[in-house]
Amino acid sequence: MEKIYLDNAATTALRPEVATEMMGILQNEYGNPSSSHSFGRTAKSKLELARKTIAQLLNVAAQEIIFTSGATEANNWVLQNAVTTLQVKRIITTRVEHHAVLHAVEFMQKNQEIQVDFVKIKTDGSIDINHLMELLSEEIPTLVSLMHVNNETGTILDLEEIATICKQHAVYFHSDTVQSVGKMELDLQKIPVDFMVASAHKFHGPKGVGFAFIRKGLSLKPIFHGGEQEKGIRPGTESLHNIVGMAKALQISYQNLEAERNYIQELKDYTITQLQNKFPDVAFNGSVNKALYTILNVRLPLDASKSSMLLFNLDMKGIAVSRGSACQSGSARPSHVLAAFLTQEEVLKPSVRVSFSHFNTKKEIDILIEALLAL
Repeated sequence: MEKIYLDNAATTALRPEVATEMMGILQNEYGNPSSSHSFGRTAKSKLELARKTIAQLLNVAAQEIIFTSGATEANNWVLQNAVTTLQVKRIITTRVEHHAVLHAVEFMQKNQEIQVDFVKIKTDGSIDINHLMELLSEEIPTLVSLMHVNNETGTILDLEEIATICKQHAVYFHSDTVQSVGKMELDLQKIPVDFMVASAHKFHGPKGVGFAFIRKGLSLKPIFHGGEQEKGIRPGTESLHNIVGMAKALQISYQNLEAERNYIQELKDYTITQLQNKFPDVAFNGSVNKALYTILNVRLPLDASKSSMLLFNLDMKGIAVSRGSACQSGSARPSHVLAAFLTQEEVLKPSVRVSFSHFNTKKEIDILIEALLAL
């Protein structure tokens, strides 16, 4: 049975070049970057070269990049510091954020009595900017936390516009950019975001490593304590092979960005056309025109009773798709993202997220369509 992977928003396959680069580090550069001998100095130079590579791709200073275990850690770190270090009294976010943000905000609301305001979501899955402006009219020390690309619908936020609005209202702006880093050009000299985060495994790098961008001049404290690694604000021996692999993956993503984007967009357009031909009443959650080229959220014109077994039936045919975030894939509850802007009847309909990479083919899409027709 041919195995077909169409869940690239959950994680991506490691690029072969990245695996080769990482193996070289594991075999040859095993020194601790904090050691003063030659093994350590060599490892340290590899670490800082990786930091410089990532910084150059985002057009920021190397010291503004801090390595973490991934975006969940980085999101929690930034959000907690906004309250404890930056003296924020309110967080403005949405109900369609990833749980790495939502659950962190809920924890602080409960335990630190932080005011939390949610921006309204339009019927196409985008945020209501007028409502955001209305909320910002209240002069309260605030952090705005809005994701760049929604991980379930692919809806794209105008990062530069929101960052500019936040600057005009003298509030901090944090963005979860997990789905966009490596898939879109991001010039952080033009986009005045204060904090952003990324995970390597979303752009064909290794799991268990990511980074936070912290704008120069903003001071954060560590959320756990140990050594002096990462300027003392993210202690713990750096996972050098993962960090070097992440930098390599991001570098290759940028080198191939235009070609892979065009290829994947064509594949997504083909999928939409085939679905519309075979399922005339098919619908797409969110705005297809405003969504990232790698993500398509499909609402199938099937009986609601098929929802619970849909992914299982596709998996039995060797096809991997999802209902939404991999972090909640085992849940029987409807997607909190779709529930924020769809009607109750629409939410109950079988929906699947198909997410693409350059490794996918039209033949795989044809097999997916046939499998959906057989449900």
